[in-house]
Amino acid sequence: MMPKILLSFDVEEFDMPLEYGFPISAKQQMEVGGLGLTALMPILMDSEIQTTLFTTANFANHYPETIKKLSLQHEIASHTFYHSSFETAHLIDSRLRLAEIIEKEVVGLRMPRMKQVPVSDISRAGYIYDASIHPTWLPGRYNNLHLPREIYQEFGLYRVPASVSTIFRIPLFWLSFKNFPYPLYLQLALQALRTQGFLSLYFHPWEFVDIHGFGVPNYTIKGCRSTLLERLKRLIADLKPHGEFITYYDFVKSKSMN
Repeated sequence: MMPKILLSFDVEEFDMPLEYGFPISAKQQMEVGGLGLTALMPILMDSEIQTTLFTTANFANHYPETIKKLSLQHEIASHTFYHSSFETAHLIDSRLRLAEIIEKEVVGLRMPRMKQVPVSDISRAGYIYDASIHPTWLPGRYNNLHLPREIYQEFGLYRVPASVSTIFRIPLFWLSFKNFPYPLYLQLALQALRTQGFLSLYFHPWEFVDIHGFGVPNYTIKGCRSTLLERLKRLIADLKPHGEFITYYDFVKSKSMN
């Protein structure tokens, strides 16, 4: 069976400047997020790939027609209601609101910033899977070196981890992609794909537009003006011979039938 590539985007308001004390209005946050999603359209319109778009209900409320259109090809999953604030009720509220917009069931969740919440809360909110697991160590964020690198179940909920390198569990997330030399990143990604049988990657639409001037660190904005989108197109082209691009839910369903 061909390995599976789970390409995902956290579709959200651009609130990262707030983490660094830079004032950005709610309107600006939404506008930058929307521009980023527009910039990604050449990739999202590629008929040879399916992605999963973990979307805040807040963002979807501002761009409902775009989200509904994207749901025809891609999976829409929940990124809770707001990116900057959370309460348990947002789990079910976001799922139901997204389902209302796209007129399809919403079964997947990724918490903003991979925040950990009780599995029981996620299950009660009606989700089948959670993609908020990052089995690595990020200083100041989390230490999940003890967690599996494979899909697993916890109290009936499927948990799909983000991919890390085969050795040392180097995260293969958005920051690595833009800061590592491309040949090194590709090598690590292909090793993980061959070893685990799947590759789980995540990015943000706002990475692909100019976010200079918002007070965020240079390592978060590298390539945003032009080169990052071309790098992602190159990655997709280089991965296509080695795996099939499918949604997280399709991946979970394939595992649940085994």
